[in-house]
Amino acid sequence: MGTKRILRAFGRALAIAGVALAGAYLFALRPWHRRWGTTDTEATGALPGDDFVEDADVESTRAITIAAPARDVWPWVVQLGQGRGGFYSYERLEDLFGLQIHNTRSILSEHQHLGVGDEVRLGPLGANAPSFRVALINPGRALVLSAPGWETGESTATWTFALHDVAPGATRLVVRFRGRSPSLRARLVNRLVVEPVQFAMERKMLKGIRQRAERARASATEGRRR
Repeated sequence: MGTKRILRAFGRALAIAGVALAGAYLFALRPWHRRWGTTDTEATGALPGDDFVEDADVESTRAITIAAPARDVWPWVVQLGQGRGGFYSYERLEDLFGLQIHNTRSILSEHQHLGVGDEVRLGPLGANAPSFRVALINPGRALVLSAPGWETGESTATWTFALHDVAPGATRLVVRFRGRSPSLRARLVNRLVVEPVQFAMERKMLKGIRQRAERARASATEGRRR
């Protein structure tokens, strides 16, 4: 067998393997990570902000149970953002992209208040990083961040945080992202590249919020016992 024929055979084998891996991801892993941690009701149920993005072709809903009441989880949610409390995710990875994220382990009193229209940045001012605006806020219950255009119903992306008390001292934190891709190419890049990264970061964020809220709750309980 000639060298060219061997290279062609090797190229075909790589192509087949690539298609197989992409298929396995799209039909097995992607459905799992797009609804990580959710119940069927949470994954398909309506959340505040769902109507801000028309014809969304990107959507994920993820959730986690936190052993603390919603009122103790909310302070960690409301202070999310660059230049605020951070995102409780992989700080070193975020900083590799120049986002200058600093994840706090404390409740910051100066970042406990948000109003409709306030900016929540994903990166520093002047950087080529997207930012959101507060489109809806129900303190202690829901925060909806939106890309520009939500005022006129033309938003291209929303990020919703909803808190539900499910038992005394237990909260379900449900996070949903909805977006609209500008092109087929952008949709493919989003599904194969952006979504897996977003999942890893968001999963870490949910666990980071849980860790902080539960630790603060345990410390407060211990303090009352003394």
